[in-house]
Amino acid sequence: MLERLIVRLPNWLGDTVMAVPALRALREGLPGTRVLLAGPWAGLLAGEGLGDVVVVYPRAWSGRLATADTVRAFDAATALLLPNSLESALAAVYWGARRRIGFAVGARGVLLRDPVPLPAPRLHQIDEYLLLAARLGVAAGAAEPRLRAPAPDAAVRREARRLLEEAGAPEGRARVGVHVGAAYGSAKVWARERIVEFCARVASTGRTAVVLGAARDAALAAEVAAGSGAVSLAGRDRAELLPALLVELEALVCGDTGVAHLAAALGTPVAALFGPTDPRLTAPRGAAAVVRHAVPCAPCFYRTCPIEHPCMRGIDAEAVARALDGLRAGIA
Repeated sequence: MLERLIVRLPNWLGDTVMAVPALRALREGLPGTRVLLAGPWAGLLAGEGLGDVVVVYPRAWSGRLATADTVRAFDAATALLLPNSLESALAAVYWGARRRIGFAVGARGVLLRDPVPLPAPRLHQIDEYLLLAARLGVAAGAAEPRLRAPAPDAAVRREARRLLEEAGAPEGRARVGVHVGAAYGSAKVWARERIVEFCARVASTGRTAVVLGAARDAALAAEVAAGSGAVSLAGRDRAELLPALLVELEALVCGDTGVAHLAAALGTPVAALFGPTDPRLTAPRGAAAVVRHAVPCAPCFYRTCPIEHPCMRGIDAEAVARALDGLRAGIA
């Protein structure tokens, strides 16, 4: 029997959410195994019962070096590496894991003791993680990530409601979130004039549009709010508060970002806008609809569009509103 297992989680929020089905398969298929989850977004999974030990593994190298000793002390002989990075394989060697399972990508293949060929053609990211988990003899279950929403009376839910009220989106009026940023790059971001158009449409239906984003998105969010009657929370929330904030929304409009995956996993309907990336590989599963504007150059996977951004600029407010209406009808 496998006594201990380290799972190196992905570095990104969306990828961490997409790993949840594989983690559930491991928990159900290896009931007697103690599991340590390590990754930058590991804290998101702390209350999900997917790991016995949860270690937030920082992105900064200085923090990782200190945290690596914590993982090493877990003394596991097997490590499942979900990222395709050389760093994750080197870390697993340091952790003392003799069996190191991961996709054989580039130079790190020589460091793996149980290499898995990368699928060709590539699969959806959820299915690739399930493929890695299957190496440990577990059967794939539901391939849709599901996360528990914070309870309505939890402190984070109360804080989220307070923040929304202070911003001008009190309870009693439906709120539709519009996330305007993307860590990947500007190519994933919806055009400003389209966001304004959509937020004004939301206001015309008696709902409140709530613009979300990181601190770097605050200027764009302020422009959108000024031109549409929306309210802005860009840069005012924090990672620990994000799940509570998302479940206070009636729906979310978002690019191909981690926030889209998190919202869908929590049960908040999502209209996911895809331009430079491929929804066959990373579309949210669950209460989500993909909205695209077909152009010959997509998917290009560029982080910055070298032309006029036709894929995202061509997505209009009407198409997004129809997608959300369809989701509401399906859920109802």
